[in-house]
Amino acid sequence: MSKKRKIILAEDEEALGMIVKESLETRGFEIILCKNGEEAKEQYHKETPDLLVLDVMMPQKDGFTVAKEIREIDSSIPIIFLTSKSRPEDVVEGFRYGANDYIKKPFSMEELIVRINALLDREWSRGDSQKATIGKYTCDFSKQKLQYENDPEILLTYKEAQLLNLLYQNKNELTDKNLILDKLWGSDDFFNSRSMDVFISKLRKKLSKDESIEIINLRGYGYKLVC
Repeated sequence: MSKKRKIILAEDEEALGMIVKESLETRGFEIILCKNGEEAKEQYHKETPDLLVLDVMMPQKDGFTVAKEIREIDSSIPIIFLTSKSRPEDVVEGFRYGANDYIKKPFSMEELIVRINALLDREWSRGDSQKATIGKYTCDFSKQKLQYENDPEILLTYKEAQLLNLLYQNKNELTDKNLILDKLWGSDDFFNSRSMDVFISKLRKKLSKDESIEIINLRGYGYKLVC
């Protein structure tokens, strides 16, 4: 019998929290339900979860703050935000705080389950080791670390490491924009497209010490990592 995947679910709406908890348990997950952000962080340290599902607006400590504090010590655990916020800047802010996915309320349980399974079943997991040389940089995608020559290592977010890995797999060739959005964001809608542009800008900055490296935007088609 395979071990159940453990998920911390932080949701201050009691009724919704119980519905989500029971639905996920029927799919074979072990769920630790927390009613606020402080409790979620305590349970993260107490347990060894495989994934976090965090409501953004919670008492004591909001989901963004919980994610930010956890990302300071754990760069790889998948985090999904649940939120009623729908502005593009809110979505981008969520990814800045370390989200791997962002689901807007109201949502269907099937959508949440699909997103959870997609994150847990990634080709390269936390235990894997995938390294690459990109110009004068060395990148460990699984550990989410980037290093320029002998400089100190730079920590990448989970999404940055995914995006750079995908671009590297197609280096010096066009990577279709919709392919990136579908594979890493789950859909090619406007909000995800805006978020991807932000992550491209962040990668360009982190790779800027090597002038031979470029991430070229072929407007309307996609991106090309030249190295």
